[in-house]
Amino acid sequence: MILARILALVCGYFFGTFQTGYIYGKCHGIDIREHGSGNSGTTNTLRTLGWKAGAVTFLGDLFKAIIVVVIFHFIYINTYPECVKCIELYAGFGAVLGHNFPWFLKFKGGKGIACTAGVILAVCPIAAPVCLILFVGAVVITRYVSLGSILVVLAYLVQAVIFNHMGWLGITGAYAVEFDVLVACFTAMAVWRHKANIKRLLNGTENKFGQKAE
Repeated sequence: MILARILALVCGYFFGTFQTGYIYGKCHGIDIREHGSGNSGTTNTLRTLGWKAGAVTFLGDLFKAIIVVVIFHFIYINTYPECVKCIELYAGFGAVLGHNFPWFLKFKGGKGIACTAGVILAVCPIAAPVCLILFVGAVVITRYVSLGSILVVLAYLVQAVIFNHMGWLGITGAYAVEFDVLVACFTAMAVWRHKANIKRLLNGTENKFGQKAE
């Protein structure tokens, strides 16, 4: 299990370093990190390069997380069936770390929400409907994408812990506690990455959905 955890985390990180927004921008002659909010995530790519770029970036960041989680699911489902969800989450956590802190971009990546959505879909898909409803509702009502993103990760934390202890995820023994800790770390990182957005939300200066980057 120690080797499985390390392998999942490291492989997840390298999957996560595939920066869809950065690569898309370079194909169009720009470094996306030099525009807008200065990161390579979906929202900044959308504001800077338009809907097509935003959609491509979202799907690329979503599926890189899904792919690495699914790979580790099939590698360990028969070896560690009682805790394979923990291993999957290590892979997903690694992918988000790689997305947020890619070594080849001097650890300056995105904020990891599209990648996080991929982890939610792959590790705990039953949590996805509520997360989607909260995200869409928050964006439609307030037009703040950052608020929707924060609500998504908080909703995922609550649901994942509940479903885990209801036995729906098939995790047994001490691994159930480990899963809870991993989800809490996962959520804390996402909220921390949005600390500047939270400050702007409280000050009423946060960018709204559809607002063009300067």
